[in-house]
Amino acid sequence: MPTPTPTPTPTPAPTSDQNPTAHVMKPGWFTVNVMNRFVGWLTRRGVSVWGSRVLAVRGRKSGEWRRTPVNLLTVDGTQYLVAPRGHVQWTHNMRAAGGGQLHLGRHVQPFTAVEVADDEKPALLRAYLKRWKAEVGVFFQGVGPGSTDEELRAIAPRHPVFRISPDNA
Repeated sequence: MPTPTPTPTPTPAPTSDQNPTAHVMKPGWFTVNVMNRFVGWLTRRGVSVWGSRVLAVRGRKSGEWRRTPVNLLTVDGTQYLVAPRGHVQWTHNMRAAGGGQLHLGRHVQPFTAVEVADDEKPALLRAYLKRWKAEVGVFFQGVGPGSTDEELRAIAPRHPVFRISPDNA
């Protein structure tokens, strides 16, 4: 009688806790087709909605400019971009490109970007949530501006933050 070959056990995909860079919360139809388009339209015409800008960053594979509306956070005179939905396409492109452009109307601000370490994120995430919790709070797993540093540190790996420095060129 032949020996049965063992069936390999499938390995489950890593959860966001096992691999925080896998954490992505995709936007729904309304956000993509109505809100992002509307905010982008206003921002392209020079109207900033609570600090909105249109981020332009080169695609890591195509090299073509990719655009998305973002909220520009300023803390103690330094500017930051926070990814509330996690490790989305613009964050991967930003890591590869090392910078991009922020658009508000006809004003274009070229910048370089450095990703912030998780240990530095609690104060930045708190400031971001204080300003935009009504808009993005759902993406932070119940953590808000009044949460402890430990709670903010626990979600920090799921939310990339980039410190941006304007280019002086």
